[in-house]
Amino acid sequence: MKIVIIGETCVDKFVYCNINRLSPEAPVPVLQPINTEVNAGMSGNTMANIKALEPTSEVLHFSNLSQVTKTRYVEKKTNHMFLRVDEGDDKIENFKWSEDYKDLIKNADLVIVSDYNKGYLSNHDLKLISSFSKLSILDSKRKLDSYIIDKFTFIKLNEEEWLNNKELDISKIIVTLGSKGSLYMGKVYPSPKPQETIDVSGAGDTFTAAFALSYAKFGLVSDAINFANKISSVVVSKRGVQTP
Repeated sequence: MKIVIIGETCVDKFVYCNINRLSPEAPVPVLQPINTEVNAGMSGNTMANIKALEPTSEVLHFSNLSQVTKTRYVEKKTNHMFLRVDEGDDKIENFKWSEDYKDLIKNADLVIVSDYNKGYLSNHDLKLISSFSKLSILDSKRKLDSYIIDKFTFIKLNEEEWLNNKELDISKIIVTLGSKGSLYMGKVYPSPKPQETIDVSGAGDTFTAAFALSYAKFGLVSDAINFANKISSVVVSKRGVQTP
């Protein structure tokens, strides 16, 4: 499969710590770092999931060149996150459309847009990308309208994002509901393997990648949702941002 992924990417950093006491200076815990784990996040995590699920795929990835880092400070024993520090969001450059991209998108079997609404993609960029793609999935954090989503095949939203976009064409919308599963066309698809949730970081990227691959291969929405639910339930049972 030839796959194009477009969207912001970052470095996800997890600093796992011990906490044994409160600070004498203020009522806050004192974190003692033990180990640090680093991986690609946002659209970079979507790409990692695609490569884990479909290792022979040819993936072309368009993303920002400037580094964005999300550092999470987590107590190792309980996996409780005490602090997240984001750096570099304000330095993300704009996606610069080129006519050369048109053929790359047209020839792709699947286009995934992982839009974190950090300024990399404009509404017009989204419109152009979707208009030239055969099959396209948009995972977006922005306020959407019919102009933006018209040519996308599917839109993936979480519950909060769906509440902000309820006027959209529901035939395109898949809503992830956490451990409850997913919602499509008024029907809830329950998670086939509900497990204890350890960490939801990156679970939306996993769902998007799994759904998009299954639908691109077999063209069955219900099967693709069930597959994505199953794969997502596995990664949330692990610490940090994980691939299946």
